[in-house]
Parts: sequence; C-alpha cells; structure tokens
Amino acid sequence: MVSPLFLRTMQVSLESIGLTSLFGIPWAVKFLWAPQIDRFGTRRRWMLLMQSFLALLFITVGLCTPLAGGVAIIAALLLAGAFLAATHDVAIDGYYLVTLDSNEQAAYVGYRVMAYRIAMMAGTGLVATIGTTIGWIEAFVAAGGLLLLLAAYHCLFLPRSETQQLPLSAAVLPLRRPRFLIGASVGAGAFFPVYAIVNSRYYGSILKNTPFLRGLGFAGWISIVLLLTLIVVAMFRRRIVPLLYRRPDSFYARAFMSFMDREHIGSILAFIILLRTGEFLLSNMVSPFMVDAGMKVHYGWMQALLGLPASIAGAMLGGVLISRLTLQRVLFPFLLAQNGSNLVYMLVAFSLQKFVVINTGAVIPEPVGTLNLIIVAAVQGFDQFSGGLGTAVLMTFLMRICRGEFTAAHYAIGSGLMSISGVFAGAASGFLAARLGYGRFFGLSFILSLPGMVLAFPAMKALIPAKNKKALP
Repeated sequence: MVSPLFLRTMQVSLESIGLTSLFGIPWAVKFLWAPQIDRFGTRRRWMLLMQSFLALLFITVGLCTPLAGGVAIIAALLLAGAFLAATHDVAIDGYYLVTLDSNEQAAYVGYRVMAYRIAMMAGTGLVATIGTTIGWIEAFVAAGGLLLLLAAYHCLFLPRSETQQLPLSAAVLPLRRPRFLIGASVGAGAFFPVYAIVNSRYYGSILKNTPFLRGLGFAGWISIVLLLTLIVVAMFRRRIVPLLYRRPDSFYARAFMSFMDREHIGSILAFIILLRTGEFLLSNMVSPFMVDAGMKVHYGWMQALLGLPASIAGAMLGGVLISRLTLQRVLFPFLLAQNGSNLVYMLVAFSLQKFVVINTGAVIPEPVGTLNLIIVAAVQGFDQFSGGLGTAVLMTFLMRICRGEFTAAHYAIGSGLMSISGVFAGAASGFLAARLGYGRFFGLSFILSLPGMVLAFPAMKALIPAKNKKALP
C-alpha cells in the first residue's frame, strides 16, 4: 500500500506504478504452496524465517533508495517481499490453529483484527510519514528494524507447540526433481501469458463491450479457477481418494483432497462464498452514496473516529461471545446483525434521496443538516460494529473447517474462496446502484444476503463429524 506513494515520490511514471498490482498476486495464489508449510518444518519456524527475511529485505530497500537505478531493484525486492509476506500469512494461520483450542481461537479473533488494523496504520501512517518528511532510507530501515524486534520477541516468547513432519531443510529436495521443474515451468508459462492477456489492450477492448468484467481483475479470475478446480475434484473424489491412499508421497494432493472429502461439502463451499455477499455489495457503494449525498467531507472522520473502533470492538466482542456461547448459537444472530445494516442504510438512503438528487455532481453541496449527520454517523458505527461481528463468525468458521495436518492449506483455500462473492459484488454493484438508486440497491443487497444466512444451518451441521467416517490420511 505504501509502494505507489514511494514510487511516485521517486518520479516513477504512472504506467509503471500501475504494475504494483503485481504485489497483490501472491495473496491470491498462496494456497498453491500452503501445503508445503504444513509438511516441512513448523509453522513457528516459517513465521520467524519470514519475519527475519522481510526485515532484511526492507533494510536493503532503504539502502537501495539513493542508488542510480535503485528503483528497479527495489521493485523486484518488493515483489519478492510480497511472496514472503503471503507465506508469513499462511504460517500465522496454521500456527494459530495448531496452538490454540477452539474456544481460544474464537476469543483471539478480535485481537487479530485489532493487530491487523494497527499494522495497516503503521504502514500507511508511520512509514509513509517518515518517508515523506524525513526520508525513505529512514522509513524502510525503521520498518525493517521494527520487524527485527518483533522477530526477536516471537523467537523468545512464542510457544513451541508443534512437531514437524519433515525438517525444513528437506523442503529444497522436491525442487530438484524433474517433475517439479517441469510443473513449475508449465505453471509459470501459463501464468504470465494469462496475466499479460488480462492487462492487454485486447482485453481492455473486451471490457469496454462487457463492463461487468471490469471488477473481476486477475485475482478474481484466480479465485474462480480455484472454485472450478475444487468442484471438479469433488465430482471425482471417489476415484481420486483410493489413488492417494496408494501413494505415500501425495501430501500436496491430499491437502486439497482432504478439504473436499467431507459430507455436505457443497453447503460449506456455498456458505463460504455467499456469506459476505450483502456486506461486499454494501461496502462498495457506501462511499459513493456519501459523496452524492453531499457528505464527502464527513466520511473520513466517521470512518476514523467511529468506524475503526467499532469494527475492532465488534470483532473482539464477537470472538468472546463465540468462545462462551459457541458458534452455533451466535452464528445466525451475528449474520442478521451484519446484513441488517443494509436495511438501515436503505432507510437512510430513502430519507436523503432529495439531497442525493441535489448534490450529485455539485461543486458546493447543500448541507444535509446536523441531525442527518448524527444519524448517518450512528449508522456508520453500527455497520462497522456488526461487520466486526460478521468477521468474527467468518474467521471462526474458516478455522473450524481446517482439520488434521493440513490446517494452513485449508485456511488458505477457504480464504481464497471467500473473496469470490466480493469479486462479483464489486463488478455488479455500480451497475445495480446506477439502475436502481441507492435506496433500492441497499434493499436488494439485503435480499442477496439471505442465501448466505439460510446456508448457515446446513453449513454448521456439516461441521459436525460423522460417526465411523473414514478420514483421508
């Protein structure tokens, strides 16, 4: 997130800065190497290694800033850093699931959300401020130094709660096999042409004729391919499972197969994908609604002073209640609260419709009045608070579907599927809001959230292990 600001201050062209979208790709495809983190070494060791490597990488980036041609080196380093950071995410999720029991996992959801928000503020606030006021060398060296301190702290105090299957050093052995080299070459050969096509002028001309595709993007297509692959695996799982039993070295394939080899997998997949449909639709159109209603100057303080604390409070309270009352008892009420904010926004949009008509495109918008501002601020706080409750539900559910020795891989697959509804919501929300108006659109977003809420019941039932069911080893 800091890289566009940094590169622009280094006089990099806007076209080149646009390529920083590459930095987000590792998070879209991290499920591809997540099984290896489960197999080699421990998640704790993976975390410490990634933190140390990232610290050294940021210090190196800082030292490269004054060099002639340093920008190209820095861009390559940041791309490598994106892969390290995505791997660190996978290791954290796996470690979290192995170290804590189910009640502790739910209770810590709020802390995870809070830590994430603090990290975001540290990057976009602290590092960016140091870079733009003092210098980018100091900014990146400070970031690297902070990560070194965290790595040292974790090395001393993180519990050693795992037993490794294979030593971490053995992770390099499969890289030498011809089969891996051929597979990696084919994958890379397919990856880069697809990325080039998605970002080509030809694809751009297709987007002009099919505007719906604009919101998909490269990461969206990756999520869709993941879903289609899992569906094919589910269709042929009865044939695939016996083959995996015969192959002791099929750990990678078993990581994906074990995710699908459970009862009611269709309900689980549908629930993961549809759970946040209403939330995604709403969040895409809230800020345009605020602008068109004439409240754009108030949106920032509403988000900072109300939205951020409310979302953290919602996630923390949600985690505590889930750990005390169980996920089954709070799942539907939390989802109803999360999606109920769509109905509240619908009422607000209808009440402010005259201001939307007057202020859309206006240079100097007409004030909506103090009372309306207070109402909108309260609705914004409630939306973020209920969204925090929904975040607690989602993260806890994803943890519960992880099982056996494939915790990191399963969580990476689940989080990859979760983004699919966001992809389509982002693509469709603008068209729907333009056709229907904000009030009807927010009402429709609630209606589209109903399938996810209905699927909560069979999805939770599917998590109850069947008796005498033979599990994939």
